[in-house]
Amino acid sequence: MTGFFSKAIAMLCLLSSTEALSLNSHNMPGMSLSDSYMLTQKRTTRMATRRDTIMMPSQTPMVPWKAPGSDVAQFVDINSAMYRDRTIMINKFIDEEAANEIISIILYMRKEDYKGDISIYFNVPGALLRPTLAIYDLLQQTKQNCEIETVNLGLCAGMASFLAAAGTKGKRSAMPNSRFLLQRTGMDEVFRGQATDIALEVRNVKKSNDRMEYELSQLTGQPVEKIHQDLTRDFYLTSDEAVQYGLIDKVLLPAPLKRAARGQDADLGTFEGDEEQKYQGQDSSGGWGSQQAQQRSEKPKNDDDDGPKIMKG
Repeated sequence: MTGFFSKAIAMLCLLSSTEALSLNSHNMPGMSLSDSYMLTQKRTTRMATRRDTIMMPSQTPMVPWKAPGSDVAQFVDINSAMYRDRTIMINKFIDEEAANEIISIILYMRKEDYKGDISIYFNVPGALLRPTLAIYDLLQQTKQNCEIETVNLGLCAGMASFLAAAGTKGKRSAMPNSRFLLQRTGMDEVFRGQATDIALEVRNVKKSNDRMEYELSQLTGQPVEKIHQDLTRDFYLTSDEAVQYGLIDKVLLPAPLKRAARGQDADLGTFEGDEEQKYQGQDSSGGWGSQQAQQRSEKPKNDDDDGPKIMKG
C-alpha cells in the first residue's frame, strides 16, 4: 500500500514539473507566470475555434416587417410575418398540438378580417385522423366568408392530402414535383383495455375513416366506392395525377422569363397555372388534361417511394 502512494506522489510531482516547464517555455521576458498561463489558454482557445464547424443558426429567422401605415420596420420571426400576411406554412407532422396551433392561427385571422383570403402551404410527412378532421371542419366553415388557397410544396402524406383538397375550388394547386399520398389511418395511439372497449374504439376509427372518404368524395367528385377501393393500400399521386383525380385544380408552372430592362431588378419569375406557360420547353395548361400531362400519365409508373420518410398516423 505504501508503495502505491509513493508512485502516485511521484507521478503528481512529474506532472507538476512538466506543466511548469510548459509555462516557462511560453513565458516572455517581463511576463509573470499567471500572464503566461492566460496567454497559453488564449492560444489554445483560438486554435480550437478555428477547427469548429461553422453551423447555420438554429433559431427561427428574423425578417423586417412594417405595420400598415408605418414607415418604420421592425424585426419579427418569419412565421409571425407570414401570419400577418394571412399565410400559413405547415411543415411538420400534424398531431394534437400542431392542430391546436393551426386552429388558433386560423381563428385569429378570422377575427382580424373574416373576409380576407388565406393561403396555406403544405410540406407535411403525415397527420393524425381526428386532429386533421378538426382542422377540416374549421376550413369548411371559414370558406363560407373567404377563399382559402392551398399549395402542396413537396409532400402531402396521409390526411395532409385531405387538407390540401379542402381549399376553395380553383385555388388548390401543387408544384410540378410534388407528391400526394392518400391512405386510411388507424388509431392515433396504442389502445389497451378489455375486448369490448377495443371494439368500441375500432368502430369509432372506422366511422371517422368512412366520414373522411365521404368528404373526399365531395371534394374530388370521385364515387365513394372508388375512393374506398383506392385507399385499401397506399395510393400515391403525382401533381398531374392529382389534377385528374380532382384532388387539386392546377399545377403551378414557372412563367416564361423575360429579359430585364436596363435599371430593372431581375427576379425568378412567378408560378402560375395559365395557358401560356412553358416548363422545360413544354406547353402546359396547368394540368387540365393537357397533351403533356396525358403523355406523362401514360409513362410506366414506379410505386417505390424514394422521397422523404413518411410518417403514418
